[in-house]
Amino acid sequence: MSDLLKIKLTIANRVYPLSVAPEQEESLRASAKKIETTILQLEKNYAVRDKQDVLAMCALQYAAQLEQLKATETPQNDDDHEKVKVKELIDMIEVHLAAY
Repeated sequence: MSDLLKIKLTIANRVYPLSVAPEQEESLRASAKKIETTILQLEKNYAVRDKQDVLAMCALQYAAQLEQLKATETPQNDDDHEKVKVKELIDMIEVHLAAY
């Protein structure tokens, strides 16, 4: 627990203090920066009344991207996982048969 870093991220003009593992810091800072960039683009392209509207649009955009990514990667990952498991089983059988 003592190896956690205390960082502050600013999103939509609010500061969020966080305690994070050192290996998470870079990705969290990059994520906050990406959110800020998206917020600016949305504010520029749409007539929004407040930050909550922009944050909701931003969240929806990222959630949709995540769902699309999951939809395209899942079958391939499942196939790869199944192939690895079958290969492991074949290898175990061959090792067992070779022992006799």
